Amino acid sequence: MLDRINGITSNSLNVSTRPANAKAANVPAFKQILQQKTNKVNVSKHAQQRLITRNLQLQPEDMNQLSTAMSELQAKGSKESLLVYKNMGIIANVQNRTIITAMDMNELGTVTNIDSTKFIK
Repeated sequence: MLDRINGITSNSLNVSTRPANAKAANVPAFKQILQQKTNKVNVSKHAQQRLITRNLQLQPEDMNQLSTAMSELQAKGSKESLLVYKNMGIIANVQNRTIITAMDMNELGTVTNIDSTKFIK
C-alpha cells in the first residue's frame, strides 16, 4: 500500500545489500566471522612485555592451541587459569580470552589467584 501512495514499485528498489553472487563467491557467512572473532586470543600489554623480556614467542599455531584450551576451560566454568604450554606458563583470563602474563618454566614456582590449570601437549 505504501508503494502505491509514493508511486514506487517494489520491483524498482534493490533492497538486497548482499551481492547476488555472494554464495558463488564463497563470502563467509556472519556465523563464521562471529565464531572467528569470539575464538580469538588477546594478549595484554603486560603479557607482551613479559614475552619479549623472557624471550618467549607465540606463533599462530600456538595461539590456535591456546584458543582450543581456553574453549575447553570456559566450558568447564574456569575464569583465571594457568596454561602450561611448551616451555612456558601462561596465566589467562578465560572469560575474556586474554593472556595476562607469561613466564618460563624456571619461574613457575608458586602461582596464586587461579581456579584451574591446563597442560597443553
